[in-house]
This record gives sequence, structure tokens and C-alpha cells, in this order.
Amino acid sequence: MSDACGDGCGDTVDIDISEGASLEARLPLEDFLRMERMPHIWCPGCGIGSVVTSFAEALKRKGIDQDNVVVISGIGCTGRVAGYVHLDSLHTTHGRAITVATGMKLGNPDLHVVVISGEGDLMGIGGNHFIHAARRNLDITVVCVNNLTYGMTGGQSSPSTPLAANSSTAPYGNFDQPFNFPWLAQAAGATYVARWNSMETRRVTTAIEEAMEHRGFAFIEVMSPCTTLYLRRNRLGDGVDWLNYFKESSVIEHGADTSKLDIDFQGKIVMGKFVDNKDKIEFIDAMNQQLSNVLGDDYELYGTKDDE
Repeated sequence: MSDACGDGCGDTVDIDISEGASLEARLPLEDFLRMERMPHIWCPGCGIGSVVTSFAEALKRKGIDQDNVVVISGIGCTGRVAGYVHLDSLHTTHGRAITVATGMKLGNPDLHVVVISGEGDLMGIGGNHFIHAARRNLDITVVCVNNLTYGMTGGQSSPSTPLAANSSTAPYGNFDQPFNFPWLAQAAGATYVARWNSMETRRVTTAIEEAMEHRGFAFIEVMSPCTTLYLRRNRLGDGVDWLNYFKESSVIEHGADTSKLDIDFQGKIVMGKFVDNKDKIEFIDAMNQQLSNVLGDDYELYGTKDDE
């Protein structure tokens, strides 16, 4: 596996931790988080907080106006993200994060609409909404935190639980075939597809930056430990053990064939940017193109600024 830290590992930052020092000096991402709601509810060793940090860092690096960003999340552990980001956000009902995001984007096409939710919410009850948003190539970013289980509701098998893994609904080992999310996303029509793990914070940040710049449906899967249920039930140790598993078992293969990216129980995890298709027309652009062709000058382009 290539260097997980990337450029800048040796950088140092001078931080004043003396009594009376500025709080902002110790919390560089405070502008992007609702600090009054800290500490968060996530378990020790969980990777969701790392994903939120990567997202906040991406916004900071891009210099995006926070008033032009909206975060949508569904139900589950990752669904709590909407309550912790200092942005316009909405914590929706189970499986409906992408439907709400679709309405938000169509209602105000100038917004950066970002969905951050778990695999159970997005690919289980929300799976039908996922494939149709991808099919349309709607310009939203979807970050799927995949911890291989339904964490908040008791450790049941999720759409990504590997074969033979133990869960509360498969105490003798899972026999329900899991989804390969990158393949599903590409097959449905997503034009940006990537997979990383929560240890690769710099690469997750870069992927979120790229996804938000991409015009079309962008999907990022982030593998994350569920220490309380998945790891404990499968006797896989704690969060540190899982990070060691990520380090030892993850390989980066940009442009890999998404049909070959299944995740076996404690098997190899292929990461990277697999799809970056800039040729497929985005949904609102397709609507404007079709209606302009049919109606001519009688049609006013939707979602375009006056100076464009």
C-alpha cells in the first residue's frame, strides 16, 4: 500500500496551549462544526468523526461559502452528521436523504448539496432513490460511510455485510450476498466513483473536493470501523486493530474495474478513484437542452445565472 499520509506528513504546527490561549487556535475547524453540541455521540474508535473532519477540511481548502452548502443525512449513526456541521442541514427520515437532496438541488441549483449517510440508510431502504439519482446524473455529492452493519439499531446485517461475518440477524454467519457499492454506483449511472477508508483522511478530503467540483452524481464510499457491534461481534479487536487491518489489507488501484471490488470478510480492500466521467450530461443541463430544443426562445433556461 502506498504512503497513507501523503504530502505534508512532516509539517509542524505551533499551537499555544497555555492557560488563557485562544480556543480557536486549538480548534482550526470550529467554524464548520456546532461546537455547542460536542462531545458527539459516536463510539471510541468509530471513523465517522474522521469523515466529518475530512469534509470540513475540504470546505476549508476550497474556500466555499458556507451559505451555499447544505448537508443532508438519513437515519443511523452517520445520520447524526447533519446535527454537528455548522451549515444548513437536514436530518431526514430513514432512506430519504437522497430524495430530499434531489428536491434541494432542483429548488436551488446553485447550492452544493452533499449527502452524508450510512450504507444501511443509503443502500438498504434508500437504495431505490440512490440508483435513480445516479441514473439521472443529478449534480449532488453522496458520501457513504460503510461500517458493514446496522450500527445504531443493533448490529443487524446490512447491504454490505461480508459473507460469513457474524451479525445479530446472522449469528452463524452471513449468507446474504452483499452489494459492491462502486459497481452499483457506476452501473446506475454515477459519473464520479471512489472508495477510501476513514484512516486515509487526506485522500478522503481530496475526494470530497473533487466530488464537489464534479458536475454530476458523485459517490464516495468510506470504509469505517464499527467497534461496538461489528468488531466486537466478530472478535476483531478494537478500533486500532481495525486501522491496522486497513493498513495491511488496503491497496490503491485507480481506475480499477468496479465489478471486481467486492469486499470479503477480512479480505483485501481495493481503494482509489475508479470513475471520473465528464462526458455524460448532468440532469439539469439535460433538461435545459431538451426543452430549449423543443420550445426554442419560449423556454427560459433553469438554474443558470444571469452572467452565464
